[in-house]
Amino acid sequence: MTKLPTVAIIGRPNTGKSTLFNRLAGERKAIESEVAGTTRDHVAHRMETKTVDFLLLDTGGMGGGTLRRGSGQADDKGFEQDVHRQSLLALENADLILFTINSREELTKSDYTIIDLLRKNRRRHVPVILVPTKCDNPETIEDKLVEYLSIGISDIVIPVSAPHAIGTEELLDAITKELKKLHFKKQEKAKTSDPPKVAVIGKPNVGKSSLINAFMSDPQRSVSPMLVSDIPGTTRDAVDTIIRFNEQEFLFIDTAGIRRRTHVEEGIEHYAVLRSIQALEQCDVALLVLSALEPVSHQDQRLAALAIEAGKGMILLLNKIDTLKPEARAVRIAEVELSLSFCRFAPLLPCSAVTRDGLLKVFPLIAQVQQNRLRRIPTKELHRWFTDAVFGQPLKVLSKTKHLTQADDVPPTFVLFVKHPRNIRPSELKFLENRLRSMFDFTGTPVRWITKGGQ
Repeated sequence: MTKLPTVAIIGRPNTGKSTLFNRLAGERKAIESEVAGTTRDHVAHRMETKTVDFLLLDTGGMGGGTLRRGSGQADDKGFEQDVHRQSLLALENADLILFTINSREELTKSDYTIIDLLRKNRRRHVPVILVPTKCDNPETIEDKLVEYLSIGISDIVIPVSAPHAIGTEELLDAITKELKKLHFKKQEKAKTSDPPKVAVIGKPNVGKSSLINAFMSDPQRSVSPMLVSDIPGTTRDAVDTIIRFNEQEFLFIDTAGIRRRTHVEEGIEHYAVLRSIQALEQCDVALLVLSALEPVSHQDQRLAALAIEAGKGMILLLNKIDTLKPEARAVRIAEVELSLSFCRFAPLLPCSAVTRDGLLKVFPLIAQVQQNRLRRIPTKELHRWFTDAVFGQPLKVLSKTKHLTQADDVPPTFVLFVKHPRNIRPSELKFLENRLRSMFDFTGTPVRWITKGGQ
């Protein structure tokens, strides 16, 4: 499978990274603020161009304070080290880096800190594009070009003003050009006959690689087993594995791997999220692995939310269920369902990589979820269902919908044409989704709604 390259936007706080991200992505996904450090987590968006696709990654600010080099003032210690580590992991694993600097200010001590990190931590073949931001008139920084080039990080300097869309097209062209030099290509559209692509995601040490080993046949496992250890982060590289079940193939993407051991102790959870983001953009169905020995964590919830946001099918695997007594199993399952109530559409399967309990049910579930993601309902049938669903309900604007159709998008996406789309409440769409799921099988797949005015 062709790898989807990652392009990371790196820079100190308040250099306009999120504004640039939103401009390139074409939608407001990252939080923009004048308050330094607003972006705390990675925000990702799949970018599709005519020549190459890539995953654009926004990161929190790096380098701490914003003091000028040699000023002698104390660094701003208020910015979380946690955000810095996340950004550093993105830097170390990106295929191309956009290094943003504020063109309206002199280079700061924090800028030079990031420059040092770029020299030491990025992989040698990874190109860097220097992006002076907040530049409404590119001619005004011509005097600074010598300084920017003398940094020695990149000979590609593209000034931009993201709010005014100045320089962003040139930047996008430069990104695709550099990725093509690295032999990345446009990803081909998946065919319905292609094996479902399955991403195994979850916190470190919940048994992801052990499960993939258990999925394999004995001959396949003897040839290419996944490296398994109790030490979080043991798996060194992600490996795509084809597994056959009842004459059907499934492509498993293992997300446990790490390329470097530098941050095994303090950064492994952030790395797991980063790798999951990358894998989710390439998969059809995500297997979110949970441990029956631990309560659902914030990271588990975050991974589930990422899968939903990416529009992927999802199955919850409660691993290590064999370690619990029967009466404790029911309690644990109920706790998991409550903690992940926002994704009740995802089937929950108790299983064990050790005893293989429940594993034979995984493959039919994957096939079912993949089929549901691609399910299309004829417009006439949708209209009949909608009439019955809203009859007698106090739905006001929603009940006056003039037309309803299913878009070509995946996951299943339904378009409502109403006179005042902004007046539709989220609770009304949730009601509609519940009624839709009670009539049609959308087990394991998120459902999206688009409201449009007119008609």
